Amino acid sequence: MNLSEYIINDIKPLSTADKISDLQLLFNQLTYTHIPIKNSENTYIGCLSETDVYCFERDKFIQDYSYASEGFFVREDAIWLDVLETFAQNSSNIMPVLNAENAYLGYYELNDIITLFNQTPFFAEDGGTLVIEKGLDDYSFSEISQIVESNKGKLLGAFISKMQNNLVQFTLKIGNASLNDIIQTFRRYNYTIISGHEDDSYIENLKDRSDYLNKYLNM
Repeated sequence: MNLSEYIINDIKPLSTADKISDLQLLFNQLTYTHIPIKNSENTYIGCLSETDVYCFERDKFIQDYSYASEGFFVREDAIWLDVLETFAQNSSNIMPVLNAENAYLGYYELNDIITLFNQTPFFAEDGGTLVIEKGLDDYSFSEISQIVESNKGKLLGAFISKMQNNLVQFTLKIGNASLNDIIQTFRRYNYTIISGHEDDSYIENLKDRSDYLNKYLNM
């Protein structure tokens, strides 16, 4: 997936020689959380956030507040997942792009990267979503794949969605199969089923038996 076609150059970085009032005006016109800043040598030095800029004195220069710049960026050859991670780590909706020589090329918009994410088979292909859990030292991705494929399922995507108290949760997207057989096999391998977006016959059977037992005890 080539991201270079998504690099935007509509906004040029402001210079440290510009006034804070210029930066505030730009934020008034845009919906970005940050604006890229360059120094007098046209070198990218970081981004200033909208939250900080409105606290600065309008008549001062950007260079007076360059200490507040946030130096995040991605390389032009970064894969989309790394780009999305950098967005999340910096709570930004704009991401400067630099080449190997640190020259500023433009920026990505968060919405464009999320759209690419939504086009991956994990979201775009039909299938069921399953969340499972097992001990940190007890799982393997090869075992997870084997369980899905042995039940004629197609694993469209899998990632670790939570780690806590030596337990790991996995979110799986599974195509070409009913989830019920897969769920039962995961249980036999001592995985806990957190949620499955198809009917879980095991739970339904337990519920039916419980209802029957309650009726019997109340006779």
